[in-house]
Amino acid sequence: MNNSLPVVLVHGFWHGSWCWAPVAEQLAGRGIQSVAVDLDGHGLRGPRLSSRWARPFDAEAFATEPSPVRGITASSAAASLAETIRTIGAGRPCLVVAHSMGGAVATALAELAPELVGGLVYVSAMAPVSGMPAAFYGTCPESAGEKLFQLLAADPAVVGAARIDFGDPDRRDQIKEVFYNDVDDRTADAAIALLSPDGSVGIPDEALTVTARRYGGVPHAYVTCARDNAVPLALQHRFIKEIDAVSASPTTVTELDSSHSPFLSQPAALAAAIAGMTALRRTR
Repeated sequence: MNNSLPVVLVHGFWHGSWCWAPVAEQLAGRGIQSVAVDLDGHGLRGPRLSSRWARPFDAEAFATEPSPVRGITASSAAASLAETIRTIGAGRPCLVVAHSMGGAVATALAELAPELVGGLVYVSAMAPVSGMPAAFYGTCPESAGEKLFQLLAADPAVVGAARIDFGDPDRRDQIKEVFYNDVDDRTADAAIALLSPDGSVGIPDEALTVTARRYGGVPHAYVTCARDNAVPLALQHRFIKEIDAVSASPTTVTELDSSHSPFLSQPAALAAAIAGMTALRRTR
């Protein structure tokens, strides 16, 4: 019997469970059970934004329509994720792998229900463990060079979401450069077509409190992505230091020379990194 932890794959903003398919395939080849999930407000849990599909397209309406995902916070998404993990694990803790803004939700989860998290792997993810919200880190020197905010098509304060028009052909190259700069064009175009327009600002705006007793007792790992234009490498290293400051054991670090989306460009390498963490166990 395979005694490794079941793996739960958590996407970031605008993505969904679909983005993990190549990694899940690689994990299956290693005999590792994995389930990719949709966070609240994304994928099959994502409500329809009317202005995105209106024809003719109305840019002003798109920039002003209140987001149907507004109000979702890191804590509320973590509570939903906890219920999903209880089903997946069937009483066993799981190895939670979180990408990008999904890291804020996974951070909240590890504090809320550490008994469900046998280990937490951040993949170029936000890890707001210092008491500051994830949004704060966008103002830090370590965020210099990020290219994500230039894609926003609406004022987050107005619509309640970080909104991007992924259907704008004039922005295609910019979108690929931010998320998929080392992904082949066919796969990148398929991914862009699947992206949801909104990520609730309630997630990055929430300041989370984590404790050494709960969050800190969960073994942590971090997969860095050296060519990331959304979460710059310097910011990834800052998160690792801050995780270590509240953890019982040092963060295990794996370095990939990839874009923000190694699940599409380097699924075998990412799966190998995840596989190495499946034997993790809580230390206290």
